[in-house]
Amino acid sequence: MVVRYGDVNMVTLTPTQDKYLPYVLAVALFMQILDATILNTSLPQMAQALGESPLKMQWAVISYALTLAIFIPISGFLADKYGTRRVFLYAIIIFCIGSLLCAASPTLDFLIGSRIVQGIGGAMMTPVARLILVKSYPRNKLLTVMNFAVIPALIAPLVGPVLGGYIVQYTSWHWIFLINIPMGVFGFIMGRKLVPALFEDTKRLDWTGFALFAAAACGFTLAVEFGSQTGRGFYGLLLGLGASLLIGAYVWHAKRRAAPLFPLSLFNIRTFRIGITGNLFTRLGISAVPFLLPLLLQVVFEYSPSQAGWLLAPIAVGAIGIKPWVSKIIQRFTYRKVLVANTFLIGVLIIVLAQFNDAANWIWFIPILTVMGACNSMQFSAMNTITIGDLEGTQTSSGNSLMAVNQQLAISFGIAFGAALLNLLRERFELDTLVAFQTTYWILGIITILSGLYFLRLKPQDGRGLY
Repeated sequence: MVVRYGDVNMVTLTPTQDKYLPYVLAVALFMQILDATILNTSLPQMAQALGESPLKMQWAVISYALTLAIFIPISGFLADKYGTRRVFLYAIIIFCIGSLLCAASPTLDFLIGSRIVQGIGGAMMTPVARLILVKSYPRNKLLTVMNFAVIPALIAPLVGPVLGGYIVQYTSWHWIFLINIPMGVFGFIMGRKLVPALFEDTKRLDWTGFALFAAAACGFTLAVEFGSQTGRGFYGLLLGLGASLLIGAYVWHAKRRAAPLFPLSLFNIRTFRIGITGNLFTRLGISAVPFLLPLLLQVVFEYSPSQAGWLLAPIAVGAIGIKPWVSKIIQRFTYRKVLVANTFLIGVLIIVLAQFNDAANWIWFIPILTVMGACNSMQFSAMNTITIGDLEGTQTSSGNSLMAVNQQLAISFGIAFGAALLNLLRERFELDTLVAFQTTYWILGIITILSGLYFLRLKPQDGRGLY
């Protein structure tokens, strides 16, 4: 059935579609998040196979997150214009092609290019699947449907590091990408049978704004990378200045366009402005830790990939365990107090990680990372809710899109910053590898603590209507 979801009568699902359509989003979410988490424990072995240093593998992760950030804004436009079913199915195909190319990668540069292909597919796959559910179910059923569909988003971070560790230890790193293929085939078959073809009358996409935004995002990320390399600091400075000018150009452009990629009016809303900015800076440390920790465990402490994977699992366990209590805690203490105190605690926990200097003390990772996972989950829930809580009408869609983009940018910036800092300390300051890791954790922890002060700009009553 082909339906224009701007019509009064929305799509009528068949009983089969009504029952099983949420599984489509579940599969898409699981594929995307698994792929983002399975890689971390596999990087040392991949580096060895590709003839690279394990501490130079960050772009295998950054390229994927950055591509997601760049292409998410146009996923809705493509779905509106070409239909949700077609875009979703093509997204799975592109994601699987990217996975095959990743598995066949003979060099790091080839792998980075393949991850970009994956990211293009992922950027369309999950947002479009979420859009399908929003447009197919009545409001009174949507919460139940979404809660079911996002279960894989909780499971994948638990499964990913452990599975990745066992795969590279007992088979080959190629299988961390090839595992996507059977899941992709399953998702494609489900999509063909279940996904309705929904269309919307579209306005012309702001391609100029898209180009400026994409170039600025790439510029800032490369600036961080080049800034940490000996002899390339000047290029990093130029890239940073260029990216800043591109942001200025986007602001100039957006003020003069009726329907820009991201309306500047969003930033007139105080809670949105604080939420977006705080989200970006507090995620620097939070995003760097899952990348750096497996490297510390395997490169410095010489843990096996499977051991490193199991030691990362408590992060996901803590995140899942705190979920039922998040709303109650926020209701009891307010968004302002929770975000300030929780960010401080995350920063302290990152600094605590800097104290480890003996592989025999692994048992202490478990409670620390469990608490860190709980704090991360609390942080994401609180930041996301307060960011979009005061949006109304047409602002909701664009604000939600910008928040999703901001999250992916924060991940790419966080990993780039953490890796750049580590390499700077090792190469330019010639610190011992363990000391370089410890110093990196100290700096990331302090930055995280300081970023929490930004949430003091929230008022005690902010978010009370969201309980």
